[in-house]
Amino acid sequence: MRINIICIILLQCLLLGCNEISKNTVQVPEQLRVSEGFQNPLGFYDATPSFSWKLSQTVKKQTAYTIVVASNPDLLPNQLDIWNSGKVTSNQSTFVKYEGKPLKSRQNVFWQVQYWDENNTPSNWSETAQIEMGLLSNSEWKAKWIKIPDPKQWETTQYGTRLFRPQYLRNDFKSDTDVKKARLYITSKGVFQAYINGRKIGNDVLTPGWTPYHKRIETLTYDVTENLQNDKNTIGIILAEGWHSGRFGPRRRWDTVVAPPQVICQLEIEDIKGKVKTIISDDNWKATRKGPIRTSGLYDGEVYDANFEMPNWSQPNFDDSTWETVETEDINPKTQLFPKKHATLKNKMTLQPIELIQTEDNSVLFDFGQNMVGVVRLNLPVKKGDTIKLRHGEMLDSKGALFTKNLGSAKSIDYYIAKENKVVTWQPTFTFHGFRYVELSGFNSAFKPEKSWVKGLVQYSDFEMQGEFNSSHPKLNQLHSNIQWGLRGNFFDVPLDCPQRSERLGWTGDAQVFIPTSLYLSDTHAFWAAWLTSMREEQFSNGGIPVVVPNFTGNFAQAGWSDACTIVPWELYFRTGDAGVLEDNYTMMKRWCAYHTSEATNHISHMSTVGDWLQPYSQQKDDRRGDTPNTLISTAFYAQSVKLTMKAAEILGFKEDKKYYEQLLDSISKAFENEYFNDEGQIKQPYTPTQTGYLLALGFDILSQETTDKAIHYLLKEFENTDNHLRTGFIGTPLLAPVLDKTGHADKLFEILFKETYPSWFYSINQGATTMWERWDGYTHDKGFADRALSFNHYAYGAIGQWMYERIAGIAPLEAGYQKILFAPMPHLKLNEASGSYESQYGRITASWKFMDNDFIYNISIPPNTSAKVVLPFFSDTANLTVNGQAPALTKEKNTVVIDDLINGDYKIIYKNTR
Repeated sequence: MRINIICIILLQCLLLGCNEISKNTVQVPEQLRVSEGFQNPLGFYDATPSFSWKLSQTVKKQTAYTIVVASNPDLLPNQLDIWNSGKVTSNQSTFVKYEGKPLKSRQNVFWQVQYWDENNTPSNWSETAQIEMGLLSNSEWKAKWIKIPDPKQWETTQYGTRLFRPQYLRNDFKSDTDVKKARLYITSKGVFQAYINGRKIGNDVLTPGWTPYHKRIETLTYDVTENLQNDKNTIGIILAEGWHSGRFGPRRRWDTVVAPPQVICQLEIEDIKGKVKTIISDDNWKATRKGPIRTSGLYDGEVYDANFEMPNWSQPNFDDSTWETVETEDINPKTQLFPKKHATLKNKMTLQPIELIQTEDNSVLFDFGQNMVGVVRLNLPVKKGDTIKLRHGEMLDSKGALFTKNLGSAKSIDYYIAKENKVVTWQPTFTFHGFRYVELSGFNSAFKPEKSWVKGLVQYSDFEMQGEFNSSHPKLNQLHSNIQWGLRGNFFDVPLDCPQRSERLGWTGDAQVFIPTSLYLSDTHAFWAAWLTSMREEQFSNGGIPVVVPNFTGNFAQAGWSDACTIVPWELYFRTGDAGVLEDNYTMMKRWCAYHTSEATNHISHMSTVGDWLQPYSQQKDDRRGDTPNTLISTAFYAQSVKLTMKAAEILGFKEDKKYYEQLLDSISKAFENEYFNDEGQIKQPYTPTQTGYLLALGFDILSQETTDKAIHYLLKEFENTDNHLRTGFIGTPLLAPVLDKTGHADKLFEILFKETYPSWFYSINQGATTMWERWDGYTHDKGFADRALSFNHYAYGAIGQWMYERIAGIAPLEAGYQKILFAPMPHLKLNEASGSYESQYGRITASWKFMDNDFIYNISIPPNTSAKVVLPFFSDTANLTVNGQAPALTKEKNTVVIDDLINGDYKIIYKNTR
């Protein structure tokens, strides 16, 4: 009996051991993130965050999870004092809502997650992640706004606006205890750079960024524990005009009186005993305008005079007796100070010049080989009194000189004035330029120019470029590169329309057509969500949305542009799976639809629109406006906004709203069809038939099926009339690919895409484009620059990138957030192979295909916790098709072969005898 009991105990131990071993075979959750993808954020904004994680590639799917949150990592995972989700039976591994008490300002919390796999085997706990909150309300600020006193009479720019010379501000303080941690909370009306004891704080640029300053100013939090020293310390801040106070916007703010820049900061120092000492911006600070940065503006550039340098100005023991005492101002309760919701701008890449061109006028041109956005870093020998001048431009004219006509009033010139003989390393601090070429002059003739004299610092918001695309066609690859660089150059704290000329505004129309492509290329979830916050703040009382955000254009809305308020939230949700985006923006979407209704008569919208902007060969008096009837455009976007709001209502569970918008959409659709189309499916008189007119009707699914089938014929006739060239502008071009694809005419799309002649994507490449252009023919080798050359870095036509990923490489979402993936490549005779990858919320998705002899080979990778559907062209007998060497279960749909419900893993699909 005793022996039997011992055997049972031993058996139980063995079984327990096996279970422990099996636990360890399930790898821990990876890449823990909160809200829009933040990892271990400092100064965070979201008091009720969501949690996301990724599973190991060895796991097929998740069946349950537990999230634990505590105030101290030592309390994890069992002694919890903040929140425990408990074991939740769910496959959800993204955007799981925190349901504990809202987090508070400065609060630091730690969290872990554990999941159960498809065999109900638990993983070990993840590594510990943390969140440290910023200051979440104005009441948390003890500091005041500070600035140097205004002069009795302002200096002015050549345009008559106030000239705000950069301010240098400083404050001395003592810290005589052992510091446990120190946090600097700071922001400005303008742009700033902060120092403690001579060391720059942070590695970002042009902080805090650009928001509707009258509503909200973003704050930043820095860990400055290591910057402090015992006894004497100094905070120093340089403050410039930036977006807040500078000359900005095309003649839209030049005749108004703008307030000068101000800064506010709060340094909180906690010692090892838990006592907190707070240093604030107040009337103890001193300031001067007599520093080396003499002027600095976003359009005009920066002047740095080394003769005004103040060695050690941001360190203790500096003599500031000649500096002025600052003025203070209380925080306006109507303006919210709130933590920044997305990453700051940073120096992201460095480019070396590929060519040095000596000119005849004692200047030299550097060609970086790539149109870029940022600044130039100098590293060159100077002699006392030299004034080094840097002029920036995107193109060279026919004589090989720098072309700057398209910059408008933006000078885009930087100066460095030398005070001694030395090798100087310098770059501008508070400006940015769009350029490929830099003309350098003013250097001493004793020195022979070298390529090493300059570097191009590429600046954009600090997200990662994640999407990859490649093919056997060099120009298609160049197009992808141009789209990437268009994104880098224009995602500059907000989505700009151009980064070089005297505009650089957040045009909503450009944004709404490009967001799907941008999310393939880059991790811009937080970027877009933050911009939508500004959009909500800028919405008018009547529900209208301005055409630029932040708003610089006045109190008017325009169809196709302002509809970004429904299109961007929906696309952001569908491609990330973050339903919180819809929750945040649903009220804005509803109010916009109501405004649309107020602009309509019998469901036909008469809202203002600039039309199909920059349609080639426009017959309008203003040839920038396309030929598609304005009311057709406005009504089509009315229907689309109502449809997307209806879909959002369904996701959010608002059944009555869904029913209302469903009925409204039906009424709009019937009115649209009756107004613009005849019984033959043709756009009827007196309206002008255009490619864009048909594309809007078909792309937004506004027509009945009977009329749709007929309208396709007339769309194709419009292409035949132009020898299969596009005649679409900003509104119509993004719809070309999806409409021709879904109507079964992808061959037509390939023909348009691969056109070499004007207007086409390859045409601009043939003229030397390294970014997307605003006009297909902004420059041509035979005619030179167009009358309105405009922007040579303008991402809107890069919307074709979405289709390149979805139908050339073959990666698309079937369900929100890619929880189910569609692999549907469209091999074409012009290509031998193509590949793409996308970093989804669940992991990396890859797809690559090629023809080898007579066989078609398609390799795909499906991340954990997702599934996939593969749709291939019907090449030949499906008996010739294998998946990982086995005959798969498949079905035929029209001219395709379908393999459905593939789970996580790598698959090699071989389709023999396809040629």
